[in-house]
Amino acid sequence: MERETRAEWRRGWPLVVAAMLGIGFGPGLFQNLSSLFLSGMTTEFGWSRGEVATAAAIGLLGGLVAPFLGRLADRIGIRPVIVGAMLLLGATYVGLARQGGMLIHYQMLVAMLAFAVPGTSSVVYGKLVAACFVRRRGLALGIATSGLSVTTLAMPPLVGLAIDAQGWRGGLYVLAASTVLIALPLVLFLIRRVPATPTARTVDAVDADTPVAGFTGPEARRDPRFWLLAVGVAMVNLASVGLVTQMVPFGTERGLSVGQATLLLTSYGVSQVVGRLSIGMLVDRMAPQGVAAGVALLSAAGFAALLIPEPGFVLALAFVFAAGLMNGADNDLLPFLTARLFGLRAYGEIYGSILPIALAGTAAGIVAFGRLHDVYGRYDPALIVAAVALTVSGLCFFLLRERPLPAAQGAAHP
Repeated sequence: MERETRAEWRRGWPLVVAAMLGIGFGPGLFQNLSSLFLSGMTTEFGWSRGEVATAAAIGLLGGLVAPFLGRLADRIGIRPVIVGAMLLLGATYVGLARQGGMLIHYQMLVAMLAFAVPGTSSVVYGKLVAACFVRRRGLALGIATSGLSVTTLAMPPLVGLAIDAQGWRGGLYVLAASTVLIALPLVLFLIRRVPATPTARTVDAVDADTPVAGFTGPEARRDPRFWLLAVGVAMVNLASVGLVTQMVPFGTERGLSVGQATLLLTSYGVSQVVGRLSIGMLVDRMAPQGVAAGVALLSAAGFAALLIPEPGFVLALAFVFAAGLMNGADNDLLPFLTARLFGLRAYGEIYGSILPIALAGTAAGIVAFGRLHDVYGRYDPALIVAAVALTVSGLCFFLLRERPLPAAQGAAHP
């Protein structure tokens, strides 16, 4: 058993590193760092926080293309999808940096960010990792998807320096260069051993007739577990993404300095790394549904604790850490549970079908935190909504039940 585990890591570590880079420099990074740009945009263009939040949420409708791109990745392979997505992402950052202040343009550009999600997420990377790892799939996916947490920790100082020197537009140019000139070439180098059109369950198997067990896309969508999983992840996104997009102004309203409020992003990023690695190790050894439900309730408690008016810097860091443990479930828990519950036969299509629902939760959270602040002048109502959403998410994960996968049929299409 130990020998097989080591063999998995020898074979699959380049894919794990590639996923870390691809996901880490995906559109989620802009979401996590968006509060760094918020003050500059609102000051220059006269937008309110609610208007920025609503514009960003409307733009996420671009995620509706995810099922089609997931199916495309199943059929033509992951390289074209990855290259197209990362080039689009770099171009979008340049577009955001050059925008002139019309909200409709901002909405369109955020929609382009959403178009890039399938090619920079577990739609493509999750399938590669899940196909290569069996015994330590949870840990491998946890490490792979922690790339976003790592970049959230590493990039704020660099982006902040660019903003100090060149304004908020300079920070966007840094994101564009990092994505296209650094992340993309490294990803392509690391996945060079993967067949251009992968048709087997591991990177070493290339027999196009290898059958893959699992549900088809339509079969999965008729299964109640599909909807429980989708709603569970959407509720996580509603809570966690809504907070991170308002983190810096939230911190200052809780009595922290701008520097201390910026460090809340660091605490949030650390919690993502700890959460993903811990969850990854636990789901390999325990019932994954119970693990997901338990961590969701812990995050709900973190949001409830953030209702304290002025908790002080240390407690604020601790509460933000707890609140962020479930952030990014669409990148780690979702691929693990999708592969476990529905198999790899139509993984890209199934994952891609859930993703728009998850992004709807993201959009709702962004709107809620921005608009509720505009209405009430404080973040408390949004924090209550987030705590309730995470409680609902925990219930959804707890209710998931496993069934035997349908027998393998036809050729494999990983």
